[in-house]
Amino acid sequence: MGSVKIKFHPLFWLFGVYYALTGRIMMFIICTTVALLHELGHSFSAEKLGYRLKSVTLMPYGAVIGGENDDLKAKDEIRIALAGPLTNFAIGVAFVAAWWLFPETYAFTDTAAFSSFSIAAVNLLPAFPLDGGRVLLAALSQKMRRGKALKICKIVSLSIAAGVAALFVVSLFHTPNVSVLFFAAFIAFGALNKREENVYVRLFSGVSAAALKRGVPYKKQALSVDADVKKLIGMLDADAFNEIVLFKDGKKVKILSQEEIAAICQNHSVYEKLSDVV
Repeated sequence: MGSVKIKFHPLFWLFGVYYALTGRIMMFIICTTVALLHELGHSFSAEKLGYRLKSVTLMPYGAVIGGENDDLKAKDEIRIALAGPLTNFAIGVAFVAAWWLFPETYAFTDTAAFSSFSIAAVNLLPAFPLDGGRVLLAALSQKMRRGKALKICKIVSLSIAAGVAALFVVSLFHTPNVSVLFFAAFIAFGALNKREENVYVRLFSGVSAAALKRGVPYKKQALSVDADVKKLIGMLDADAFNEIVLFKDGKKVKILSQEEIAAICQNHSVYEKLSDVV
């Protein structure tokens, strides 16, 4: 299925240095772990829709979903974007449950839960490159051209970045909060960035020759020919040799081999009906 490239944004390193100099390196490690789990939530949701992440760029405040997915419907784009915050929220609840059941773990679970809830909440802001900005873009794209929707999202993002920067200025009169300044820069960089950092590419199933030499599970499943390609992809096991038996009105129509499945997933939209592609 191809490997995912791990990248590090310059702000990520600056954030790490700041935490190291302030004696909070463990907090930085926990935040990084939470951000990675956030990305896994996006990746899992994307694979269920027939896509995978081409690259993961670690940034101080979690996930970034960039790039243009012209054949991805708005509802699926929103689903992928929300998967990251929902993953963090679920993890946060799990840590709260852990310290409730095992109070002695509070010192660790308290920080992990706080980081999980914080990253989930922050990423719901309607600003690029946060997940909330992606949701806003998908929603606006249903009402207007995507180019115009993207411009509106960037304006909103820069406005939020300016507001956050103003909060940093206010903090200078009390207790300076450098994290707020990092956050403002993070949003500004994302809004002005023209590169496709975390582009989703089409996922197609295939088992390598090396894997077959070791031996892999063989899975044969049944599916209606009236289902779409997205449903087909959701049934596949990337670590197995797959065959799909297609049925129409209870009668067998065709058996899709591993090679045929790969060709369908690679060459057709996830929204096409199997009856139109076989």
